Amino acid sequence: MSTTSTAELLLQLQGIDYQLGELERSKGYLPDMIENLKAEIRTAEDELTNTKKTREERHLDKKQLELTIEDATVALAKLKDQMTTIKTNREYDALSREIDHKKEELSRAEDELLAVMGELEELEQKLVSSERDRGDIQKSNDEQLQAIQSEMDSVGTKIKIKENERKNILVRLEAPVVAAYERIKRGKGSAVVAVRKRACSGCFKALPPQLVQEIRRGEQLITCDSCGRILIWEDED
Repeated sequence: MSTTSTAELLLQLQGIDYQLGELERSKGYLPDMIENLKAEIRTAEDELTNTKKTREERHLDKKQLELTIEDATVALAKLKDQMTTIKTNREYDALSREIDHKKEELSRAEDELLAVMGELEELEQKLVSSERDRGDIQKSNDEQLQAIQSEMDSVGTKIKIKENERKNILVRLEAPVVAAYERIKRGKGSAVVAVRKRACSGCFKALPPQLVQEIRRGEQLITCDSCGRILIWEDED
């Protein structure tokens, strides 16, 4: 087995380990993504439900105010009719105060009715917007949920494939090389790094020209004196 081949295999091994790590992490964040999408749908549905409920309440308020106005109008007409039958100033003053009170009651009810009708108009517009938003969110999130669920269902299969690829590489590497790779990976995260601009791309320490040439020849595995990572040569533009 050539040392160049060993370096290439280690780089492939590192790529597989990264992919396996991503697949394992997806087991955690994919369910979170699903829950967030479902929460968005629930929020949109709650907004629509609350808008409908508020509209129903305002319609009841409108009916009640209309009844109040009708009753107050009838009562006011009766009070005005009584003005023709009063005989004393005291009766006149008392009836006048009652008429004024009923007029104020009628005026307040009319003002409240106008406010409720204005709110109902806004609620109708909000209802249209809420229904549209709920529909858009439902459609978009359902598509994403289906895609994420499909991805979740395939994670186990993908992990098995990558584990088999990993085994196929491990059997082609010498045990001490694998042990060194695993040890460096545990300590540094990435065990194999390329030389970039004549420096280790793991810790960015500049490398002596002679060492760079040895790495470029690929006749032996070389580690960085500073961070301990395995150094490989990749063609530079």
